[in-house]
Amino acid sequence: MASNNIYHLFKQDKKQIATLIDPDKADVISLKKLVEATASADFYFIGGSLLNEDNIEKIILALKQLTSKPVIIFPGNGMQICDKADAILLLSLISGRNPELLIGQHVQFASILKNSGLEIISTGYILIDGGKPTSVSYISNTTPIPNNKPEIAAATAIAGTQLGLKCIYLEAGSGAEIVISTDCINMVKAQIDVPLIVGGGIKSKAQIQAAFNAGADIVVIGNALEKDLSLFD
Repeated sequence: MASNNIYHLFKQDKKQIATLIDPDKADVISLKKLVEATASADFYFIGGSLLNEDNIEKIILALKQLTSKPVIIFPGNGMQICDKADAILLLSLISGRNPELLIGQHVQFASILKNSGLEIISTGYILIDGGKPTSVSYISNTTPIPNNKPEIAAATAIAGTQLGLKCIYLEAGSGAEIVISTDCINMVKAQIDVPLIVGGGIKSKAQIQAAFNAGADIVVIGNALEKDLSLFD
């Protein structure tokens, strides 16, 4: 089970990296090159804020042929459910006040998800200001938490774990200009006892290491790989 991988490595205090793949930007040829370059990744997340091309199943199947690592759906919406993956991050956008992303879509797609056979990893999703408007903040119609207000992020994360969520995901958004501050990561990590996932705008090995040093358990790399596949060297 994918969560067994996440929690087993978490309990061993082993830092993990997830490669994020946008199915709208991927094709079978580029996917092979990406997997070869990111062979040391612990997980592959797949999903995006939009889904313009109906190829998520094709990309997941191709990915499963190329790697034995867990393939986990990181859904932009309920339409990105696909039973060919290993698991899904069931995101609850706890930093916002949009009821559709707190519970509305969860109810709408509950039966489909239950019958999919996917392993469900309930995840508190917290948007942090990355310095510019991002697709996720626009699509979700929510305001990110200011990067310099780590106490708000920490209180939100605490509330998420009190509600029983099994992971916390701090997200600055795809292509963020500013990564989530180490103060924010550190303060959130100090208040929770579940895996902490951090992503958005991370473009260098130094930024990956800084996130790990601050307390991130899993760092997600996405857009940066389109320009530099050497991040996994």
